[in-house]
Amino acid sequence: MSDLETAKQESRVFSPPAAFVANANISGMDAYNALCAEAEKDYEGFWGRLARENLQWHKPFTKVLDESNAPNYKWFEDGLLNVSYNCLDVHLKNGNADKVALIFESDAGDVSKISYKDLHEKVCKFANGLKSRGIKKGDRVVIYMPMSVEGVVAMQACARIGATHSVVFGGFSAKSLQERIVDVGAVAVITADEQARGGKHLPLKSIVDEALALGDCEKIKDVIIYKRTGGNINFVAGRDLWMHELVAPQSNVCEPEWVSAEHPLFILYTSGSTGKPKGVQHSSGGYLLWSLLTMKWTFDIKPTDVFWCTADIGWVTGHSYITYGPLAAGATEIVFEGIPTYPNAGRFWDMIQKHKATIFYTAPTAIRSLIKAADGDAKIHPKQYDLSSLRLLGSVGEPINPEAWMWYYKHIGGEKCPIADTFWQTETGGHMISPLPGVTPMVPGSCTLPLPGIMTAIVDETGHDLPNGQGGILVVKKPWPSMIRTIWGDNERFKKSYFPDELGGTMYLAGDGAIRNKDTGYFTITGRIDDVLNVSGHRMGTMEIESALVANPLVAEAAVVGKPDDTTGEAICAFVVLKRSRPTGDEAKQIATELRNWVAKEIGPIAKPKEIRFGDNLPKTRSGKIMRRLLRVLAKGEEITQDISTLENPAILEQLKQAQ
Repeated sequence: MSDLETAKQESRVFSPPAAFVANANISGMDAYNALCAEAEKDYEGFWGRLARENLQWHKPFTKVLDESNAPNYKWFEDGLLNVSYNCLDVHLKNGNADKVALIFESDAGDVSKISYKDLHEKVCKFANGLKSRGIKKGDRVVIYMPMSVEGVVAMQACARIGATHSVVFGGFSAKSLQERIVDVGAVAVITADEQARGGKHLPLKSIVDEALALGDCEKIKDVIIYKRTGGNINFVAGRDLWMHELVAPQSNVCEPEWVSAEHPLFILYTSGSTGKPKGVQHSSGGYLLWSLLTMKWTFDIKPTDVFWCTADIGWVTGHSYITYGPLAAGATEIVFEGIPTYPNAGRFWDMIQKHKATIFYTAPTAIRSLIKAADGDAKIHPKQYDLSSLRLLGSVGEPINPEAWMWYYKHIGGEKCPIADTFWQTETGGHMISPLPGVTPMVPGSCTLPLPGIMTAIVDETGHDLPNGQGGILVVKKPWPSMIRTIWGDNERFKKSYFPDELGGTMYLAGDGAIRNKDTGYFTITGRIDDVLNVSGHRMGTMEIESALVANPLVAEAAVVGKPDDTTGEAICAFVVLKRSRPTGDEAKQIATELRNWVAKEIGPIAKPKEIRFGDNLPKTRSGKIMRRLLRVLAKGEEITQDISTLENPAILEQLKQAQ
């Protein structure tokens, strides 16, 4: 990794507006540097102060950090608190009881608004319903729900009674759901009859039935069903319950279960390099602290903001920046059931206009697909909508390529909104490296600087620091409160995956390559370590080649993988979606040649893709994540044997077999 090359340096710099800086929660570089210096000088004192000032404790902690069993670090362990209390009850006492907590917009466009008082009541009643079924502190509950108020309520209700939830994205197959139910040892599943997405009703309850029929799910005593569409379902007497019937007789008062700050709040499964999902376990106190602090710091949250994170609660972004962070901050937030392209690809812009959203947080994948749509249909171009309410934009999920960044900045932010290009992971619990909107001059494609208290570095394979300008492995040198606590049921895998002996056993391995700018020290993520290509002895990050391709005016989206090559060791294979229809025959060959020459000009001849394959789209999960493992299989010409039930568009795979 130490000789990772990056041939193209982004030179454009955009400073946040002076008026934004003046009113920001962290205002100016001096304020940022002062926080960083406080953390450097007294690390435990820094985190202890923030935990006391930002969270409500039932019993104060006396010890900030326990490193005696590293890397199984413990934060604020002897302190008692409740996450739901910190998200809801505090706002009933500070004058915000009638403030709108959630603005829910359904797939069909219906809108409802729920105050903090109403949300508190819903959570208490459902929490009492769970308790009436014998569900208690320490039990695990799987949530397989559509994007809905009820999904947020289910998560908060589990937190209120000390049950550990594991949310499974509503696009996962029965087999994937069953694996997670078994691994986590769940006693109940909370689901819905169906979900509404893109004008269609898609099954959920029937997939739960199928999952439970696969076996080894004997611990499941209850399946609680939210009636979303009224679609026909199979109802198993003695096991299945309607949510509305369970909730109806319950009291609207539910005393919170006070738990240790280290009590597992949730387990969220993420893909692993072995193919077996990893159950990432997060704590209660440290996780909530960082979700709240990053709302204040990265999103500069204000009482008047209307915050919209477009993620699904099935992913960590939906945990930290829908269910927990915004509510702990007392924010008003939008919860959206549908997809960005229904009834047309102007849906996001219409909703920003309608709800006067001030902060908008979405994924580069969504941005790139909407660029393509806007270029193809002037009627849904963002300029047709009033987006003047926006004051801050955010990007999440993968590095955003500079050209998509520029489009987002210009057409959505009107060149006046800072962009928080956030680097973080399921395992980190919240943002790690990101521009702070009142602090950091922005460089397209760079996540810039670590947040205060986050001790990031770039090292070689032996854990030694590398100088700025030299690419290497991204690590975090000190534990932080919201970090992963373990992999559920497999602590050895946790240690090997994230704290490998090769790096000394104490540094957190992010699994990403990165490089720091020689002058500014800004971080740019170059892609996963296993997405580093070695072509004729030259190491190149896939992200850089993808950015070069997408900078071409013909290209809407690109994904790059390596394939074995007898001559060069590894050859570059690019999967490309154009802003126009998919080319075939001689035209495809001609455009492929143009793109190869373009990459050679942008980066250098060594980065020219050996193969370019065109598709109408890239293979993605229903949440929009590109399934790069499938692309590697296609590049090698092998048969796909993996489960593709989570793919939004399986037919795309046939198109992408054709190389140019």
